[in-house]
Amino acid sequence: MAAPPRMSAHERERLTDWLALALAPGVGPRRIAQLIERFGSPAEARRASRAALRDAGIPTAAIAAIGTPDAERVQLALDWVEHDGAHLLTPDAPLYPRRLLELAAPPPLLFVRGDASLLQEPQIAIVGSRNPTVGGMETARDFAAYLAGLGLVITSGLALGIDAAAHEGALGSGRTIAVLGTGPNRVYPAAHRDLARRIAATGALVSEFLPGTGPHASHFPQRNRIISGLSLGTLVVEAALGSGSLITARLASEQGREVFAVPGSIHNPLARGCHALIRQGAKLVDSATQILEEIGPQLGAYLDEHADTSGFILPIPSGASELARAPLDDDHKRLLAGMGYDPTSPDDLIARTGLPAYEIASMLLLLELQGRVQSHPGGRYSLRATRVGDDPGDNPGA
Repeated sequence: MAAPPRMSAHERERLTDWLALALAPGVGPRRIAQLIERFGSPAEARRASRAALRDAGIPTAAIAAIGTPDAERVQLALDWVEHDGAHLLTPDAPLYPRRLLELAAPPPLLFVRGDASLLQEPQIAIVGSRNPTVGGMETARDFAAYLAGLGLVITSGLALGIDAAAHEGALGSGRTIAVLGTGPNRVYPAAHRDLARRIAATGALVSEFLPGTGPHASHFPQRNRIISGLSLGTLVVEAALGSGSLITARLASEQGREVFAVPGSIHNPLARGCHALIRQGAKLVDSATQILEEIGPQLGAYLDEHADTSGFILPIPSGASELARAPLDDDHKRLLAGMGYDPTSPDDLIARTGLPAYEIASMLLLLELQGRVQSHPGGRYSLRATRVGDDPGDNPGA
């Protein structure tokens, strides 16, 4: 015997009205928002006369589709919602995120797999290059883990590189949301299927595209406006000039959200996008506490409203680890003084310090174990940047 439907007939009818508007050709989120403002609801818009819809700027082909939507596509969406853990949120639904309602053209449909209530909680978006450096991956992971551990939800786009590192970091200490550029039942890239499954188990996957929709280049800028719109601020970690992450940052700025950028070496092409953002007014951050300081007023309002249910852990920890504060002898200090934040070869360190090669090799191992330096491909080393939760004055190389 088939299981009874999860949705009532009234709910199916309500969602069908929204789907009819969203599926009409040439009718995007902005026009749908205008229709709702003019007619009061999707149901009233569908009952409006053809003349009234023409007066509202709706194309002739779309008018017919609003009255008689594609039944197969509507049914596909409604069937998907019947699955456990599946939700279809519309702007008139209680769980629809309030921050998206602040946008000029809120997405009319949000397909959600997982915990839909997370979309209401304070979020920080972390985005960046699909081909980052090892250090960039580590930075994204560390920021995400630290902020998620305090109770913030980390939002990103499930892409390769920085997005994946941010999701992984958040999964280790808290919760994360992935906004998809595909339908809610498709994962792109396919290599992230397991990651998507783990996100859905404790967080949420979000899409404005119908089930079955595959990846398309035009979908990702649309996805980016949701990533930035859901979040209190967007942190960019490594982005080349022209990167899609800069689109997300621009959208965040246009939406009135905070924009943060992690600076990098002037020799790293993946730092140029972040440096451009900083020149344009993004806030330079080298510590997660700087993000918390900027979004503090908004977080305070949230904590006041949700004092009994907040997942935040206070007070915010700070300070370098005890291991990194262990005393150093003069040779170790000389080695650190000869090293910068750009990857450096052992041969260059020998030339700069005058120390023998065999001593430098053992000293680098100890300093790496202490967290004072980090290794890079090609056998190079650099000072380890200040930990994301540390006060910027607590330099582990000091």
